[in-house]
Amino acid sequence: MEKRYWNEYVKEIADDHFFYERSCIRQTFFPGSEAVFLKILRNDLGKDIYDSSHQHTCTGIGYHSDVVPYETTMTIVGRLFSLMTERGYKNYIPSCITSFGLMTELIETWNENPAVLEKTRDYLYKATGRSFDLPENIAHPSDVFFKFRHELKSKMKYQLINRYTGKPLRGVDHIGCHYAKIFPKHGIGNAEFPHVLAGMIEAWGGEVIDYPERRHCCGFGFRQYLIQENRGYSIANSKKKLESMEPYEPDFIISNCPGCAMFLDKWQYTIAEMEHKTYDREGYGIPVFTYEELAGLLLGYDPWTLGVQLHQVQCERFLNKIGIEYNPEDKYKGASGKILRTPEKPKNLKV
Repeated sequence: MEKRYWNEYVKEIADDHFFYERSCIRQTFFPGSEAVFLKILRNDLGKDIYDSSHQHTCTGIGYHSDVVPYETTMTIVGRLFSLMTERGYKNYIPSCITSFGLMTELIETWNENPAVLEKTRDYLYKATGRSFDLPENIAHPSDVFFKFRHELKSKMKYQLINRYTGKPLRGVDHIGCHYAKIFPKHGIGNAEFPHVLAGMIEAWGGEVIDYPERRHCCGFGFRQYLIQENRGYSIANSKKKLESMEPYEPDFIISNCPGCAMFLDKWQYTIAEMEHKTYDREGYGIPVFTYEELAGLLLGYDPWTLGVQLHQVQCERFLNKIGIEYNPEDKYKGASGKILRTPEKPKNLKV
């Protein structure tokens, strides 16, 4: 019988009824992304997704930084799964790439070593009196947007088209390392042909740029950033990527990892301050978006509600290319309606 090799790169993603786990760092870096993901799933796609107020960290950063022991991490993740079990859900969506990779690792461990799973259940029950079932399906939010990318396209007010030229906007996709490099079979397209973000760009009218360092790490690496003396390693990785994509003149970068999106954005500011260098022709930098921000913009959500003004590289030029409507006077309006203090402008990165 003929073997269909591409099946190895296809991932099963649940259709509905999701339990959502928030990220401990995404809400700081990109405060509007998780909120708009929930809105899009509920309001635009009509899906059932539960967002518990009793969540906590998965310990992923602490675990990968050798601060939190593996047994402790397993027990803490077991409590997160108990919240899902308690509400009657079976499809789990962790917001953070590190949570996604960590939970995939734990489930692989438990499947290979049932005794370890039972020990974790025992630890959790003794500590909290709680029990848990394993999810039947774990998908990252970017997986879900990929699955419904064409349905989202049908509801979008805008496309990734330059309204002045009529040509597709050129986008760079950056896949978080913990999405498909740890356990490749759990990522769409595997580690060889990751298509989860490229598929969104293509479906929404854009052109995907392939460039030499497309799969290179952004440089977050936890130890490379958490320890101040190591941060040169982090910025060097991002610089290598930015230098490699510069000749292709991308209109935007999209990432599905909170750390990657944050560093590819903020290191552009840092490099501009250190070396008076930007990676576009005009000196504004290359805008970086999460996949939720990009989808929200094209669906017609207000850019300032999405929180894109909190990025170091500002996005007005990108919005203008597409024709996305926005009110400049609302850019720094707080939730109370009061206009907040305008941030100090960078010296070398135009805004």
